[in-house]
Amino acid sequence: MRDSPPLPAVDTRAFTPRLIGAEIIVVFAVSLGASALQSLVSLIGSLTAPQALKGQHAVLVGTMAPGRPWLDLTLQLVGIAVSVAPVALVAYLLVRSGESLRTIGVDRREPGRDLLRGAVLAAVVGGTGLAFYLAAFHAGINLDVVPDRLPDTWWRVPVLLLAALQNAVLEEVIVSGYLLHRLARLGWRPWRAVAVSALLRGSYHLYQGFGGFIGNLVMGLLFGRLYQRWGRAMPLIVAHTLIDAVAFVGYGLLRGRVTWLP
Repeated sequence: MRDSPPLPAVDTRAFTPRLIGAEIIVVFAVSLGASALQSLVSLIGSLTAPQALKGQHAVLVGTMAPGRPWLDLTLQLVGIAVSVAPVALVAYLLVRSGESLRTIGVDRREPGRDLLRGAVLAAVVGGTGLAFYLAAFHAGINLDVVPDRLPDTWWRVPVLLLAALQNAVLEEVIVSGYLLHRLARLGWRPWRAVAVSALLRGSYHLYQGFGGFIGNLVMGLLFGRLYQRWGRAMPLIVAHTLIDAVAFVGYGLLRGRVTWLP
């Protein structure tokens, strides 16, 4: 049996600034950059609709198969898996450049510190964000954001928690860790890189209205600077997961029981 010819060696020196730029474009074209474009189109649709923004709804986690709970559950889990797939692409690209997710602080080296930082950050950002959302909604610049519109089944809360984790891992690995790390390699100044990262974060939340854009822009500035200071994305993942988990699950508990929630 004839031996297969040897594979050509990979020249890691070919990882030039031009290729880094192309890599960033490709990653965002198949992930949050595409979401930003869809979000912009959705906002245009909302602005041109007969109803005012505050009279429209933006559902974050909704049913995918009404009246068919097992199919709905399957679609929810598949959707979560597909949404987080770009993180695997980023992990692969980091390895190809001689790095890993550990390079951007996605690991278990500092679990206690990551949890503490994340919890404090979630408490500050979560409370402030809720107050800003309510102000933006009543000012008429934001849609009525509905975090949860799932059927009342046994898997509702687990799916909401998985959705919160998926959002956190996708956004913080790609927008906070990967993007800022790659822009640093390109020689960008820290604040310029953070500004681009924050603008991107705000843009894929445009479907919620201008309030969603501004609130997430500010959150992106804070998270970006903290990533640059700490060199770790894990505290940001913890914070984002907690913020979304409280919003998703808390909405179902408070809906119809308080007067201040739209």
